[in-house]
Amino acid sequence: MKKISCLLVALCMVLALAACSGNDTQQPADNNTPSNTQQPADDNQPAAPASGDLITVGVINNDPNESGYRTANDKAMRDMFTEANGYKATFFNNNDAAQQIATAQQMIQDEVDFLLLSPASTTGWDTVLQDAQAAGTQVILFDRMLEADESMYVAAVVSDMPAEGKTAVDWLAAQGLEEYNIVHIQGLMGTDAQVGRTGALDEKVAAEANWNYVTQQTASWDEETARTITQSVIDGGKPFNVIYAENNGMARGAVAALDANGITHGKDGDVIVMGFDSDTWAMEAVLSGSWNYMGLCNPLQAETVDSIIKDLAAGKAPAQKIIYTPEQGFDAATITQADVDTYGT
Repeated sequence: MKKISCLLVALCMVLALAACSGNDTQQPADNNTPSNTQQPADDNQPAAPASGDLITVGVINNDPNESGYRTANDKAMRDMFTEANGYKATFFNNNDAAQQIATAQQMIQDEVDFLLLSPASTTGWDTVLQDAQAAGTQVILFDRMLEADESMYVAAVVSDMPAEGKTAVDWLAAQGLEEYNIVHIQGLMGTDAQVGRTGALDEKVAAEANWNYVTQQTASWDEETARTITQSVIDGGKPFNVIYAENNGMARGAVAALDANGITHGKDGDVIVMGFDSDTWAMEAVLSGSWNYMGLCNPLQAETVDSIIKDLAAGKAPAQKIIYTPEQGFDAATITQADVDTYGT
């Protein structure tokens, strides 16, 4: 009996302790108790990471080998999003939209605080954006826009690609050619840069009887492919007087074909050469008169993105939803060495 009584007493003590433990877990946390896990202030605005924690970011970008612009853009992002600057960053570079999307989904599952996105395609991101919003991951676009309602991302730091195209086409129209026979070399189809730079030219060709496409083909940002396209036009014997290449690398490929065939180009040549981006060597080609025009596309967005993140982490909303990087067109007749030094990358 004594043993049984002792056992009963011990069992009661265990049950009492368990009950006390259960009551503790059900009590709400003290609002003054520090915690590494902070709850969102509301359903639509995720909270900032706890003070002293690294901000986790997933950075989805395109292949840095795509162009000099992309190399500079990727380097600026990697230089900014470091532990020394308060970040724990994961980077992924790929020009394939499907792989970008899959990686973005994984980053959301990994619960990054911010998803920084330069989309390879303007479409196909709806599920990613919805999942990010549901998970409390804040999305910031950089470099390129996508087709989505503005409520699905917190900010965008991008180039105004349609404006770049319009500025370039307006410049070309101002050259006053009797006839425009254009070799149009497009970038990777479906990208924001390609869509914007193509759109203005398509509109002009459709509207003006003396504007014609000799060819319109994509080189997907590749210099050698652009050279092959241009060589094919030369071999076909069709007259042309404009190379409109949607990035500087492709313009350089086209110029290589012109040079190989003794065709003059640039300020005093037979063929107008136009490129886009911010490469120092391309700006020097415009300065020397070898090229006629370069549309500046500024790759240095990392500092602005960092500022937005730090503001959000402090509970301050961005002053603007979409921030366009300052850009302009450079003409062989007016460009200066100071322009090259200031804007070349």
